[in-house]
Amino acid sequence: MTNRNVLYWSFVVALGGFLFGFDTAVISGAERAIQQLWHLTATEHGFTVSIALIGTVIGSMLGGIPADRLGRRATLFGIAVCYLVSALGSALAHDWWLFLAFRFLGGLGVGASSVAAPLYITEVSPAASRGRMVAMFQINVVAGILIAYLSNYLLQGIGDNSWRWMLGVQAAPSLLFMLAVLRIPESPRWLVLKRGDQATALQTLKLIDPATADDILAAINESSRQTSARPRAALFSKAYRFPVMLAVLFAVFNQVSGINAIIYYAPRIFEMAGLGTSSALLSSAGIGLINFLFTILALNFIDRFGRRALMLVGSAGLVLTLGLVARAFYVQDFGGITVPLLLFVYIAFFAFSQGAVIWVFISEIFPNEVRASGQALGSFTHWIMAALVAATFPILTERFGPATLFAFFCAMMVLQGLFVWRLMPETKGTSLENMDTTVLAH
Repeated sequence: MTNRNVLYWSFVVALGGFLFGFDTAVISGAERAIQQLWHLTATEHGFTVSIALIGTVIGSMLGGIPADRLGRRATLFGIAVCYLVSALGSALAHDWWLFLAFRFLGGLGVGASSVAAPLYITEVSPAASRGRMVAMFQINVVAGILIAYLSNYLLQGIGDNSWRWMLGVQAAPSLLFMLAVLRIPESPRWLVLKRGDQATALQTLKLIDPATADDILAAINESSRQTSARPRAALFSKAYRFPVMLAVLFAVFNQVSGINAIIYYAPRIFEMAGLGTSSALLSSAGIGLINFLFTILALNFIDRFGRRALMLVGSAGLVLTLGLVARAFYVQDFGGITVPLLLFVYIAFFAFSQGAVIWVFISEIFPNEVRASGQALGSFTHWIMAALVAATFPILTERFGPATLFAFFCAMMVLQGLFVWRLMPETKGTSLENMDTTVLAH
């Protein structure tokens, strides 16, 4: 059974995931009103939707720096401030450029959160329950997406400024997150490796598990001693080539599944499939609900059957559903709810596999000395691909049609299945100090 302290700390940090998900999805309900308000072209519209993702790319790229230098907790507090200011500023902005600036700030918070939050949870969780604890971050991400969709649906008819309320309600959970982060301890591994603070680290480890605290501290010190005894290697050195490749490919496949195109443009996709505006928004909320439920389901399997099993099942399901969606658009076989139903099944397979596994796997596979920079690399790759997909989806849809795009996403999931089958190591139940042996032995 997971220690209550670890459960509470993980839950608090996972609130950053809730805001991550809310910020990612909330624009789907506001994007059309914003386009009409400022008379945006297709290019400007795509840039407006993707500006937060551009901030996310930069936040993920740089998020490992404060996480290493200032600590995981201080970085999480700064992320909470970014969320709060972004929510209030985006809701109150009366100028397009100012709106872009506040959305960009929120993106910085999302990017840094995708580095610091899984990193923190990984470093305070026992090996046996680490998958479930880090997956709490993803559960909160999809909970944030779900609440954003439901909030958008409920607020859509309250007036011309309903989009401002859609964006502004994020301020409340942002403030809660900011206050809650002040009540969690610093990562014991960061305290030992970056500050040499053995006493405080031991206190935290005893709160996690008194019976193993001394042994874990000894293992951290031994890992640090072995690292210090050999020449310091940079992240992109030969020593870390395999985990770097795993992180980059895993993040790329996550986005070429089309997940962010569907989350950002779900109402528009459903309208292309023949649904009315109100039905499209409600169907988007259905995507959020399915995402949430199947992420919870994955939480119960990820430490029991492992990361690879979930990914193999998910890859097969994604290939099937994306292929059928592509066919539906190609032959115009909508049948009322054909495309929404297929996308619901698609979301179920994604949530059960990639959605639940990505932040767990990337946060595990790097040794202690480069974990923050490795996590940042995986997050950076994930978000630069997400920004590319979100920015180009409206343009490519106009030029090639949705059938071609969904066929492309399907082909990429075939490649993902081959990657999982041939290259992906199983990491369940392995201590962080022994992870490099497990990964390199695959």
